[in-house]
Amino acid sequence: MSSARRIELIAAAVGGGVLAAYAGSRWQRGLSPLRADLGRRRELPVAPGTLRLSIVIPAFGEAQRIGETVRALRAGLKGFVSGPELEIVVVDDGSTDGTAEAARNAGADIVVRHQTNRGKGSAVRSGVLVTNGRSVVFTDADLSYSPDQIPAIVELIEKGWDVVVGSRRHNDTTTLVRARRLREVGGRAINLLTRAVLLGHYRDTQCGLKGFRSDVARLIFSHTLVDGFAFDVEVFHLIERYHLSLTEVPVRVENSPRSTVRVARDGLRLIRDLFLVRRWSVEGRYDLTADDLLVPDTVNGVTTTEKD
Repeated sequence: MSSARRIELIAAAVGGGVLAAYAGSRWQRGLSPLRADLGRRRELPVAPGTLRLSIVIPAFGEAQRIGETVRALRAGLKGFVSGPELEIVVVDDGSTDGTAEAARNAGADIVVRHQTNRGKGSAVRSGVLVTNGRSVVFTDADLSYSPDQIPAIVELIEKGWDVVVGSRRHNDTTTLVRARRLREVGGRAINLLTRAVLLGHYRDTQCGLKGFRSDVARLIFSHTLVDGFAFDVEVFHLIERYHLSLTEVPVRVENSPRSTVRVARDGLRLIRDLFLVRRWSVEGRYDLTADDLLVPDTVNGVTTTEKD
């Protein structure tokens, strides 16, 4: 039996086993009514923000290409959003190669720097919490998803969706450069494992292109606790928990040969974090309070610089 097939079978067993163990539990019964809210687009007021769109780019060791990424985003979105209405936020997650400086030199509007490497979840959180756009989109530094796919996401947000996520398994998705076989199987395994904490059945929780209303983005990311690879699944859990709406859209993806994902290592960490999300949920650590209506002024433990 191949390594890829073994990964799929293990993930199915773990995900299905956890789902069966918790079926009928108070946690499952309490969250089941939230499923209906996911597909319900609402008529909403204009989201808060001083400009139309903020794009968050988490980056680690990207000094060689972050400048090209920033410039490509500006050029690719020029016909959709004017310069003053677009904000690019780069989060340097503890790089030692000058990623932050390269981002500033390329014209990033805000650069957030972590002193140590914390993980993609922490980087996205730090970036989202300093944005000023009415819509907030995060994407990967390698631009696996070309900039011309962002307008469709923003337009759906502006029409009333709380969250719009790309799906590499959508029927209309186009893959320009395929990922390696083991990585593809790892992605499917992750979707099976998410049964431990998610009630909805999503085709792709790990796509690196996601968009949010600004108030929804701040609500979600002020409550995320996972710093690493499983943060996407935690985000989906909070979407369900907070009765938010979500729609999936097809993407065109060009997989990068420089991916930092390691299937075995990150798979084990993801399993650990999924159980933590499940435990934190039961403990009430994601519960909302009156303070959730307040906008945090600072992001603890990071250095933020803005372009003059």
